[in-house]
Amino acid sequence: MISKKQIEDQVLEIGAKAKRASLKVSLLSKRVKNQILLDASKNLQKNKKIIITKNKLDIKKHKDKLNSALLDRLMLNSDRVDSICKGLEDIAILDDPVGKNLGEWSRPNGLKIQKVSIPLGVIGVIYESRPNVAADAAGLCLKSGNALILRGGSESFNSSSVIVKIIKQSMKKFGLPDGTLQNIPTTDRSAVGALLKMDNYVDVIIPRGGRSLIERVSKESRVHVIKHLDGICHTYIHKSSDQNICEKVTFNAKMRRPGICGATETILCDFGVIKTHLPKLIESLKKNGCEVRGDQEIKKIDSSVKLAKYNDWSTEYLDKIVSIKTIKKGIEEAVEHINYFGSGHTDAIITEDKKAAEFFLNNVDSGIVMHNTSTQFADGGEFGMGAEIGISTSKVHARGPVGVSQLTSFKYKVRGKGQVRP
Repeated sequence: MISKKQIEDQVLEIGAKAKRASLKVSLLSKRVKNQILLDASKNLQKNKKIIITKNKLDIKKHKDKLNSALLDRLMLNSDRVDSICKGLEDIAILDDPVGKNLGEWSRPNGLKIQKVSIPLGVIGVIYESRPNVAADAAGLCLKSGNALILRGGSESFNSSSVIVKIIKQSMKKFGLPDGTLQNIPTTDRSAVGALLKMDNYVDVIIPRGGRSLIERVSKESRVHVIKHLDGICHTYIHKSSDQNICEKVTFNAKMRRPGICGATETILCDFGVIKTHLPKLIESLKKNGCEVRGDQEIKKIDSSVKLAKYNDWSTEYLDKIVSIKTIKKGIEEAVEHINYFGSGHTDAIITEDKKAAEFFLNNVDSGIVMHNTSTQFADGGEFGMGAEIGISTSKVHARGPVGVSQLTSFKYKVRGKGQVRP
């Protein structure tokens, strides 16, 4: 059995290789980066059967430990591998985020100053059960000129490892150094601790997982963290909402894929429309296997509703469970509830009142705020970013979907003609 010291030394070497590779990656042309992305997409497609076979090993090993929603996050089928490949192709057609002129000006002494976008450097991504994160992160980091270190969880170890191996084949084909993309080859938790201490090699850590992972990373990391906290997302049914839109959108927001971070976990509904807007919605949710929890007013509508507890308002179920709360004092109460119990991820209002919509969009303190649409659109691909590494609930350095532009920083280029400072 490998010792903790051996694991730490292994991770340290991975960090050193990434740092050495990062300079070369940062200077790649747009053409070469796009060629690699397209080649990687074809290579993944060609090896689809191998990827699905490895994924079945992960499913078999963990099917008794994970609920249905988490198994759904882990599972790869033909369509999902196609989606991974399409994501790399979509990243390839994006504008290059590196070397953009972000502003320029001249000073009275003749100095010319230019602000230019540059890669962050080395990015560490720690994630749990979703193997598609490996491909999304690899594509986004390559496009933005960054080296990448991946540390996946035990759930997706076989799937993620083979995806990384296949993408690295394309990178090697175009002469990229081995340190451009690396996968920490162990599920031992000490590898995470070692990665979090490598502030001399790693520039940013992005954790993708549950609250316990995020809390650990936030507590232990010496490296700047772009947090992907809980997805305690809300859909607020305003008194002026269209009933058909309300039922269709809210059902999709919860049930399309209950195990993703953009799934609605709490439905808020104005008291004046609970008897008209909720009965069919609750019935649809129950028919599709969703457990409905609600306050006393909601139970009056449907006695089968389970009485919600205080903790339900701050719970990310990631499952076919939803809590429903009655709003009696109008939009201000709804916004106050979201800002107090939410995680700053994604929240939506269903309303035909434009003033109410604008109030909600302006006052809810979340990375993504929506009007008359499903919270499940909280996704970099749906935003036209090609893919995303995650939805940041931080305000620094990035917020909302973290795509290629969010994986860059900037530097100032100052040009003179012999000026000296008096």
